Amino acid sequence: MTPSANRVLLVFIDGMGIGTAEPGVNPWLGAQLPNFRELFGGRMPVLRDVPGNEAGDGAASWVAADATLGVAGLPQSGTGQTALLTGENAAREFGRHFGPWIPTVLRDLLAQRNLLSRAAAAGERVAFANAIPRPSPPGEVPRRPGAVPLAAQLAGVLDRHLEALREGRAVASSITNERWRRHFPEVEEIAPEAAGERLSHISRQAELTLFAHYDTDYVGHRGDLSEAVAVLERVDRFLSGVLAGLPGDTLLVIASDHGNIEDASVGHTTNPVPVIAVGPGAEPLVRGVRSITDVAPALLRVLNVD
Repeated sequence: MTPSANRVLLVFIDGMGIGTAEPGVNPWLGAQLPNFRELFGGRMPVLRDVPGNEAGDGAASWVAADATLGVAGLPQSGTGQTALLTGENAAREFGRHFGPWIPTVLRDLLAQRNLLSRAAAAGERVAFANAIPRPSPPGEVPRRPGAVPLAAQLAGVLDRHLEALREGRAVASSITNERWRRHFPEVEEIAPEAAGERLSHISRQAELTLFAHYDTDYVGHRGDLSEAVAVLERVDRFLSGVLAGLPGDTLLVIASDHGNIEDASVGHTTNPVPVIAVGPGAEPLVRGVRSITDVAPALLRVLNVD
């Protein structure tokens, strides 16, 4: 019998797609990524392996998921993240891909359907692990909110600020605390591995935990291959800490909203994105994923949330 998970940890990595087999543009191929490589079964995924790429011979099960959602144009973060978090085709609802923030007309959809709010309404403990600046005034919605922090705010879990980061109860979106320390030097320095272990510890306190990382998308827009390699290597070190501290009853899922970093010669791409699952129930979960809209419903099924 396939073991079931008691907890889910969703690590969202912005702008992380599957690219070509050209090391001159694809930083996945030139970076030192031992943890990703182990998850993928020893070989980094490239487009020529898609489709037919569901894999279970590594430490993880994974699948290439469509991010275009049947809508023309380049996928964007606002609609892509909304689709990932709700299971609804936000680009089709809006009429086109849109980003980086979530458009106003989609905010009711996010409020009603995001997986954090739905899990909380079903009685599950949910957590958003990111440290964020404290809103001023409290509870105010930014004029151009990102879908992930807005979903956390709507679920009532946008509650880890400077104090939480300083006390080790939150993780910076960029993994290390370097950017926070520029303004708040009392925040401790932290290695990517230690930040990953901290995230695993946070995930023990809830049935559903979400963490979001955005640097992958930032560097993808800049088109600097060496910078993209450095960011992926930091994420890989972070994952080593996550995996080292991951409780045995927790399903780790790594997912993205669209491609970008995998091709340093362009910005956003129409490439599929990897959905990677590690832990109890990993293989059945990825077997049912074909697009990013399949991720939220699959995670809610793991938690027995209708």
